[in-house]
Amino acid sequence: MDREFLIDLFANFGPVTIRKMFFGYGISADGINFALALRAGLFFRADEVTIPDFEAEGSKPFQYSTRAKTVLVNSYWELPARLFDDSEELAQWARAALAAAQRAKVKKRPKGKKAVAKKQPAKKVAKKAVRRVGKAKRAHRSR
Repeated sequence: MDREFLIDLFANFGPVTIRKMFFGYGISADGINFALALRAGLFFRADEVTIPDFEAEGSKPFQYSTRAKTVLVNSYWELPARLFDDSEELAQWARAALAAAQRAKVKKRPKGKKAVAKKQPAKKVAKKAVRRVGKAKRAHRSR
């Protein structure tokens, strides 16, 4: 799949950003990646809400092989081939994939602000390091 084909494919969905990644393209809308176009096919973001639709179509999750194992990526599922000929329904699936990506983004947000460690001035840090070295030398001499 080339860039122009993808732009045409998503015409009924709306504007998308297509960026080169891995061995294909990452497809995003509103700054959120919701699809991958790879040699193996076109994969849409999925979650517990949309996975049953993919399963009903006989789709499979994205997977790749390493030297040691096959990795299953359950968050991206192959788009059913029939949708390549139905741009209106493809746009519906794309909206559902974008919604799944948005839900995943919300889940990843931290619940509150993390405690930030206080930075010590450089002089204090250097003095502590010198003290530790001095203690270690004295301990070594007393043996």
